[in-house]
Amino acid sequence: MVKEKQTPDTEARILQAAETEFLTKGFSGARTTSIAEAAGVTHAMFHYYFRTKEKLFERIISEKVSQMKALLLDTVGNSDMPLEEKIRNVIERHLDFVAANPDVPRFLVGEVFAYPERAKIMTDKIKIYAPAMIAELQRQIDEAAAEGIFRKVDARMLIIDITSLNIFSYMASPLINAVLDNFMDDSGSFLAQRKKENFETIMRKLKP
Repeated sequence: MVKEKQTPDTEARILQAAETEFLTKGFSGARTTSIAEAAGVTHAMFHYYFRTKEKLFERIISEKVSQMKALLLDTVGNSDMPLEEKIRNVIERHLDFVAANPDVPRFLVGEVFAYPERAKIMTDKIKIYAPAMIAELQRQIDEAAAEGIFRKVDARMLIIDITSLNIFSYMASPLINAVLDNFMDDSGSFLAQRKKENFETIMRKLKP
């Protein structure tokens, strides 16, 4: 029996194949045999790296949450950046993330509604950093409001506003393209326009 060879990118290939499998078929429809085949490894090698489908799912969610954590915390915690520029930066970087991962929002929302117990995997990880980040953002908003630069708003509502504006068009892209004559097909132009539109929308909410 020939021992299967591990390579430095074996784990990365499994993770990439698993992400595609989960996003296209959902957690319940995903099969570890299909993931192993797409990654070019045996089922035994798959289990060497990831014991169960649940462990693999949790790893992928952890990596997505970590990416979002870095995106938001690096910006909100940057003391050298004015708040208006922080908001622009958050909108643009979050939109870049969504545009690069357009199936992720649909998948996560679908999983949350279909399997509430799996939502806890996501919320538990997000709760590790979200409260501190929101509290810091609220402090900065309150400070700007006291100086007359911004209106006083709830940071939680602001995060919901930004997330909703950024995610909706990508979640609804098949409908938008069907109704608006493939409006999103020029992805670079669409992304640049959405960044500008979403930033201006948010600033109209914040400016006194």
